[in-house]
Amino acid sequence: MIRTASAVALLLLSLLGTGACAAEPPRFTLAWSIYVGWMPWEYAASTGILDRWADRYGIEIEVVQVNDYIESINQYTAGQFDAVTATNMDILSIAAASGVDTTALIVGDYSNGNDGVVLRAADDLDAIRGRRVHLVELSVSHYLLARALDTVGMTERDITLVNTADADMVGAWTGGGVPALVTWNPMLNEIRGLPEARVVFDSSMTPGEILDLTLVRTDVLEANPELGKALVGAWYETMELIRDTETRDEALAHMAAASGTDAAGYARQLETTYLFADAAEAVDFVTSDAPRTTMQRVAEFSFEHGLLGPMAPDAGFVGIEFADGSVWGSTANVNLRFTDEYMRMAAEGEL
Repeated sequence: MIRTASAVALLLLSLLGTGACAAEPPRFTLAWSIYVGWMPWEYAASTGILDRWADRYGIEIEVVQVNDYIESINQYTAGQFDAVTATNMDILSIAAASGVDTTALIVGDYSNGNDGVVLRAADDLDAIRGRRVHLVELSVSHYLLARALDTVGMTERDITLVNTADADMVGAWTGGGVPALVTWNPMLNEIRGLPEARVVFDSSMTPGEILDLTLVRTDVLEANPELGKALVGAWYETMELIRDTETRDEALAHMAAASGTDAAGYARQLETTYLFADAAEAVDFVTSDAPRTTMQRVAEFSFEHGLLGPMAPDAGFVGIEFADGSVWGSTANVNLRFTDEYMRMAAEGEL
């Protein structure tokens, strides 16, 4: 009888144990695309850094590479991903304008020369007047061009835009028939070394305006703060490896190979990227006036070019909330938010 009772007890414990094991942890997905500022996600995923942070908070995070950058944002907007890497302009004009409430969890970097205007055999931006300018229309290149033209008293009416895929930029230039173009790295670095190419304006002249972000659906983040903690923890652990002289070379070599270049090529891209490797610096930036000034410019450009959709009555159609809780634009349609909460936790060692 005792033996039978013991067997029943063991069976119950076994069943309970099986049930506990069967309860799977919450699972989340992050979509990313190859770009110098987002390669740390590939490194964090492939080296187990992200898994360790996810385990710490009892969740799972899958990092998915999407080869088509815009398509990654489209899929995020459609609800296929919980988080995505994107620029401030693209997340505003695609996801936020479509009604997807999104929070900028990590301000990773800004383009500090990674995007540029190139003229053929001309050293001054003024020479762009009357030229055909090849670029990916309605992209950050288009935004940079508008900012460049404004500095010399021109508008898009003074040039002719030619929509060109980013993959075709180098070939178009070497063909000899392109008088001007706007593009980003690594294409920009390749083109700047070609005959007659002159970079006459680049994003270092508009610092802090082309932001590279890691973003999460606001409802998902609010319901699962552990996701924010795990992502931010993994990101800044990876940043520490980049900053540490003992681990930097190995980390950058890995990222270079994963992005299809060599260590020297990746280093050149990093030179024109202002990386917020320190969480405290990222907090200082996101709590400054810079995001408000930039996002107002980006929203106005997006509205003028029809990127906010046919229902947008003005540039403030999408409300943008900043770290201090203030809102620019519609308070009834807040769909893009900047927060310092999780980056501040990292800066203060609270993760």
